Amino acid sequence: MEQPPEMPANEIRDPWIGKFLAHLATDRGASVYTQRNYSQALAEFSRWHLDERKSPPVWEKLQRDDFRSFVRFLGRNNLSRAAVQLRFSALRTFYKFLIRHGGATASPIKNLSLPKLEKRLPKFLTREQMEALLVAPMQPLAAPKKKSAGRPVSASICYRDVAVLETIYSCGLRVSELCGLLAGDIDRGEQIVRVRGKGKKERLLPIGEPALRAIENYWGTLKEPPVGQLPVFFAATKKPAPLRPSQLSRRLKKYLAIAGLDPGLTPHKLRHSYATHLLDAGADLRSVQELLGHAHLVTTQVYTHVTTERLKKAYDAAHPRA
Repeated sequence: MEQPPEMPANEIRDPWIGKFLAHLATDRGASVYTQRNYSQALAEFSRWHLDERKSPPVWEKLQRDDFRSFVRFLGRNNLSRAAVQLRFSALRTFYKFLIRHGGATASPIKNLSLPKLEKRLPKFLTREQMEALLVAPMQPLAAPKKKSAGRPVSASICYRDVAVLETIYSCGLRVSELCGLLAGDIDRGEQIVRVRGKGKKERLLPIGEPALRAIENYWGTLKEPPVGQLPVFFAATKKPAPLRPSQLSRRLKKYLAIAGLDPGLTPHKLRHSYATHLLDAGADLRSVQELLGHAHLVTTQVYTHVTTERLKKAYDAAHPRA
């Protein structure tokens, strides 16, 4: 598994933080991004407490006023509301861990008032834009070859990237879920794929025929198709290794540019597109929640706002008495 960037040694001297981060990595199976974000959030609070209170935090003795002061400190640094919420999500999870393991008896941040999140609709690609993106990885192979063009384009990488994009869009996967797919997770006959999501939770998802064909085409470019515990998608390295999220993000930027789309869009926007297109076609919200692996329906409901906004625009543009 890809390891998160290490924090400086003087940042994580608190034994409780060290135990908590180990718990995230092993027991909870948190992604490298969650591990990094929580590590940074706890280190930031510890630094703030040391600067303000002239001592490291003693977690069981902290009061609600300490965290109110921290909220004001974050506000003075012009952090977005989402950034503040992220830091307190880490602190809440940390306190749950402390209570379970005897490091604290209660959470001083329970029901603490925080700045409310701005309502932002998720960005997504239209069906036409998605179609353009899905064929973009093959365009370098079709382009005329130039003598001074440098290294030749790898057909295997192009076929792999088509399969990657088709699979994300077909199954609505998170990047970490896609990179963690194993050959044995795919049931070709049933058109089902087993996905390991957040917190090691597994779910079975339907996978479309175009995505399955794209995977088979990619595997056909390899010396041997992967089986069992081997990854579905390999990185372009000398030794066999699974594709990494950072590599996927870089490749996506290239294909977005080829398709004439915003190269700043992240792989997660493909997941947004999957959810939006399902709802547009009449899928019910509960089913989309299960497909996405959301623990709470409220997380999925943001996509209904997207489809509602589109309906409003269509109504305003077309209705004579809008």
